[in-house]
Amino acid sequence: MDSLSSRGLKRFLEPLDSPQGPLVRVGGETLVNFSSNDYLGLAASPSVRAAAIAALEVHGVGSGASRLVVGDTTAHQRLEARLAAFEHAEAALLFNSGYAANVGTLQALVGPEDAVFSDALNHASLIDGCRLSRARTVVYPHADVEALDRALASTPARRRLVVTDTVFSMDGDHAPLREIVGVCRAHGAALLVDEAHATGVLGSRGAGLCEELGLSSAVDVRMGTLSKAFGVLGAYICASRPVAELVLNRARPLVFSTALPAALCAAAGAAVDIVEHDVDLRARLWRNIRRFSQGLRSLGFAAEPRSAIFPVIVGEPGLAVSAARALRSKGLLVKAIRPPTVPEGTSRLRFCLSAAHTEGHVDLALEGLRSLRL
Repeated sequence: MDSLSSRGLKRFLEPLDSPQGPLVRVGGETLVNFSSNDYLGLAASPSVRAAAIAALEVHGVGSGASRLVVGDTTAHQRLEARLAAFEHAEAALLFNSGYAANVGTLQALVGPEDAVFSDALNHASLIDGCRLSRARTVVYPHADVEALDRALASTPARRRLVVTDTVFSMDGDHAPLREIVGVCRAHGAALLVDEAHATGVLGSRGAGLCEELGLSSAVDVRMGTLSKAFGVLGAYICASRPVAELVLNRARPLVFSTALPAALCAAAGAAVDIVEHDVDLRARLWRNIRRFSQGLRSLGFAAEPRSAIFPVIVGEPGLAVSAARALRSKGLLVKAIRPPTVPEGTSRLRFCLSAAHTEGHVDLALEGLRSLRL
C-alpha cells in the first residue's frame, strides 16, 4: 500500500449521499458528476424505479438461488425476450454483470485447443475471460485490422474467436467493426463484441455500434450491459439460440451465481422501453457530446464526437490526481484514471457525458479545464 501511495496509484472509496444523476452529493459537497456511465440519466428515472417497486411486491427482494436451481422468474424470462427483440437477435441470456458475461461466455465457447484474438485495449473482463478460457490468446495492436488478418492467417486452432470492444471504455473510440467482420469471414473466425459503452448511445434505436453499421446479424455474440445507459444492473449476451443454450450450460459465473433480483429485471425492462422509444433522450445526449467535443477542440485538445467518453490525457498519475482535485474545487466530479486501468504514461481525466447534463453543466466542465492550463 505504501508503494501504491508513493506512485500515485492508491485507490479509495467515496460513497454518494444521493442517487446517481448530473448532480451528486459526495462528502457533504454537491458536485456536477462527469464520472458516471449513466449516459441517459435513467439510474434515477421515476418510471424505472416504479417498475422495480412493483416487481418487489410480487417477487420479493432476493432470488434465493442460481437460475438453474430456483432463482429463475417470469421477470427474467420477460426481460430476455425483450432484450432479444430489442437487439433483433434469436436469443438473449442474462448475467449479473458485464464482467461476468464476458468471462463466462469466453470460458464457455473456447478452450485449450482454440485461439482467441483480442484487441490490445479491450476491457479487463475480456482480457480475463481470454486467460480463464485457457485458449491460446493472441493480442493484436489496437484497432489494427491488418495485424489481426495476419494473426488469423498464421494461427492454427480448432476454433478461432475474435473479441473486441465496440466503443473502448477509456478512449471512447470505435473498433473498425466493418473491417473486422470482413476479416473474420475471410478466415472462418467467430466474432464476439462488447457493446457496453455503445448500447443506448449508438444506433437508431440505441442498440449499439452493430445496429448503427447494419452489422447485427454479422456478429456471432453481442454483449450489452444493463448498468450504463439502461441505468440498472446486470448484462446480457445476444446470440443464436444454440449458442445461448450452450453458454447457459457452461458459463460458470452464471451457473454458480445467485440470479439477479426480479425487481432489477423489471426495472431493466422499463429502461429498454425508454431507450428504444424516447428518441429525444438520445438526441439530448448527442447535443451535449457535440458541445463538449467542440469546446475541447477550442481549448486545444484532440476530441471527436464519437461516443459519450472523452479522455483528457495528463500523463503521470500524480498529475491526474492533482487535476481531478483542482476540478473538484470548482464543483466538478471528474475521476483520475491511472494504471493499470490505462497504459503507463497515459493517466487521464475521463469525462462521461449524459443526457441529464445541461448546457450549463457542460460549459462549467470546459471552464474548469481552461483554468487548469494543461
